[in-house]
Amino acid sequence: MKHEHQAGCDEYVSLSRRGFLGVTGAAAAAAVALPAWLPRVSVARAYRSGTRDVMVSIFLRGGADALSLVPPFGEAAYYANRSSTALARPDQTSIPVAQRAINLDGFFGLAPALAPLLPAYQDGKLLIVHATGSTDPTRSHFDAQRFMESGKPSDRTVSTGWLGRHLASTLPGVPGAPLRGLALLPGLPRQMLGAPQALPIPDPANFRLQGNLSSASERENMLTTRYGSDQGAIGVSAENSLATIDLLAQIGFTGYAPAGNAIYPATPFAQSLRAAAALIKAQVGVEAIAIDLDGWDTHARQGATDGPIAVLAAALAAGLGAFYRDMTAGVAPSFALAVMSEFGRRVVENGVQGTDHGRGGAMFLMGPAITGGRVLTQWPTLAPAALYDGQDLAVTIDYRDILAEVVSKRLGNPNLAEVFPGFSPTFRGVTP
Repeated sequence: MKHEHQAGCDEYVSLSRRGFLGVTGAAAAAAVALPAWLPRVSVARAYRSGTRDVMVSIFLRGGADALSLVPPFGEAAYYANRSSTALARPDQTSIPVAQRAINLDGFFGLAPALAPLLPAYQDGKLLIVHATGSTDPTRSHFDAQRFMESGKPSDRTVSTGWLGRHLASTLPGVPGAPLRGLALLPGLPRQMLGAPQALPIPDPANFRLQGNLSSASERENMLTTRYGSDQGAIGVSAENSLATIDLLAQIGFTGYAPAGNAIYPATPFAQSLRAAAALIKAQVGVEAIAIDLDGWDTHARQGATDGPIAVLAAALAAGLGAFYRDMTAGVAPSFALAVMSEFGRRVVENGVQGTDHGRGGAMFLMGPAITGGRVLTQWPTLAPAALYDGQDLAVTIDYRDILAEVVSKRLGNPNLAEVFPGFSPTFRGVTP
């Protein structure tokens, strides 16, 4: 668990369930006698290759303050710049334990609200990457999220996302799978744009044709008759839509029983992770899942132990802690989970006990094949001369280095030039 010093607003493209069917030119329906092309869950399992992790991408929207989540308590400048917002040192016994950082490696700590992540960290399956982020210097939420999700900073011409291009540049892990990418969100996030067979479905337990349930059978039969024999784009889209509805209906989200006595809190974020676990275990061909946790724009009274950032951190950790326990108890398909935010916050706190938009942030990587139990960083220090623009934690590790290594080694995709165009990544030992 050693500390590794190496050298040295709304971003969704709205796409509703009805909108998807309209764009594709097909109205989804489930036939009374399901056609042979529907990849039933039992059949899909037989096709699963087992050579790829399922990617779970979590975006903390608003610019999460990495210096509060993973405080560098070993550096005096942290306290000099944050007289009212810093977390106390782990050994500061005059301060209640609930207000002290949790010691990770003698230099970096973990916010007390993130304590549920400790089992994964201690198991060596949680990696924290500090002083990381995008190379674009913008402090605009809209632009920063756009560039980070597109995978090509500063380029406004890129209309697809890194995760979408990953799926588009690989063959499906389950041949014929109708759903490869799923955003547990009201709209498809930019990172997944361009993906084949990708949908935004906030509640997969209730994904069905809209309308009165009493007329569902008639509408299904009519739409199946109308589009079932179409061999063109409309017919293909109809087949995929039909199969998606059927597939999700078979998984049994409502009755899903997590393994390892894991308990998911009744928060939207945790329930999305519960649905993700059910999907992954069902092995129906879903290869990438996107989830958001909003609200990290903490300009005032952010409260690392008793304010908004503590509440958000607790929600993040409770959901991830349950997901880790659920997915690592017994035998389950492998996954790679990445948590990122568009940028960090300024080193110096502002006059209202908050922090303004900054640069360097932190990523969290979790999974059975993640080489964790450590903080990976090229720590630039918080010395005045080392701060970006005289005020921000510098970005010393490009976030694409981290994602590219996961895409290559855990998702089985060698086409990194397509996933991250114009970028030559440096692998940093995120995974063997």
